[in-house]
Amino acid sequence: MSELNPSNPTPRRSFTIASRASKLAQIQTNIVRDALQAAFPDLEFKTSFMSTEGDKNQSQALYLLGGKALWTKELEVVLKENFVDMLVHSCKDVPTLLPEGCEIGAILEREDPVDSLVVKEGLGYKSLEELPEGSVVGTSSVRRVAQLRRNFPKLVFLDVRGNLNTRLAKLDAPDGPYSALILAKAGMVRLGLGHRLTADLHPPTLFHAVSQGALAVEIRSNDAKALELCQALTHWETQYKCLAERACLRVLEGGCSVPVGVDTVLEVSGTGEGKLTITGCVTSLQGDSHVQHTIQGDVQSTAQAEELGTKLARILIDTGAKQILNDITKDRASKVVQESLKEKVQVAGAGEATA
Repeated sequence: MSELNPSNPTPRRSFTIASRASKLAQIQTNIVRDALQAAFPDLEFKTSFMSTEGDKNQSQALYLLGGKALWTKELEVVLKENFVDMLVHSCKDVPTLLPEGCEIGAILEREDPVDSLVVKEGLGYKSLEELPEGSVVGTSSVRRVAQLRRNFPKLVFLDVRGNLNTRLAKLDAPDGPYSALILAKAGMVRLGLGHRLTADLHPPTLFHAVSQGALAVEIRSNDAKALELCQALTHWETQYKCLAERACLRVLEGGCSVPVGVDTVLEVSGTGEGKLTITGCVTSLQGDSHVQHTIQGDVQSTAQAEELGTKLARILIDTGAKQILNDITKDRASKVVQESLKEKVQVAGAGEATA
């Protein structure tokens, strides 16, 4: 959309930045808007928010719902139809394969990507090790559950859905089942809830999700102006790390949610270049099988960063990850069928009750 400045007859373009409607998504979008406004004070930046399929379905486990497009595909429709100019996502929610005509225009500087333990209010535990046997830990991530089951087999892991405030309310409910949650530190900090974090879970206890802690701006591939603006936001060190991680996941996942964890370090040796060390792991759902490998290389471009991530994925596949991923695919398919049959039985039961 453009408007005329009375003192300048040249149309001035305004940019609309869209995202999900959750409080965290709005905070993240405002971070991007404010950064763009500071860099380009003569342009106008507006925000728009909407609910996506992932926001609306709060009952089914994410593991069964499918890929990350749950959070992005409806937003991408309005982007491609020119209703908005940019989308802001948590980078970890962005599918590794984008729709034709869309691309990531910017990756902003990353917050701490680790996961953190959040203990129920009133309980004095300070670590996973201190939780009594049988304690229920809530998380919606198969990655977290798979890895933590390896070292904490006596804990019970239970799915928990909803935005961060909803999850915390479920955690603190006096009659709730949860003793603790595992949450991404970055989201808690952005929401001003850092005081609730009990302990950070660093590797090797827990390898974080691909691109966790970073914000991504998605644009239309043919929008040269939006790309130009995004380049002012891109933090190249974060971009290299996230693109390497995303390339690894792209080879491993096939579009589905899989228990892949990563840890990436970039030693900067100059402007736009450095030594990238990336560790990746794939863990079976029960935690009894685990494949892990670390690879290192000099990178001077995004292409080289992605090449390193791709190489890591192939090594993981060749050293046992392929069998783990095949088993996960079979397990998911079986559970989807079970869920479908359960829904049919419930519908039939409801029909009989009203007959």
